[in-house]
Amino acid sequence: MPAFSFEKISPPVRRAPAASTPKKPRGLISQMIDRLAERRARRALQGERAMRRDGKAAE
Repeated sequence: MPAFSFEKISPPVRRAPAASTPKKPRGLISQMIDRLAERRARRALQGERAMRRDGKAAE
């Protein structure tokens, strides 16, 4: 028989996260960058499509 024993301590109970803070509206600069990036991506995609058509026609 052991001379002593340890008491099991359960881990602390996790609480539900605090009320989520409302997201801040995105800054004007962030919105402008998003628009520019989206337009650039569209242009690149259109360029690739044109290259594919030209490449097939030349073959």
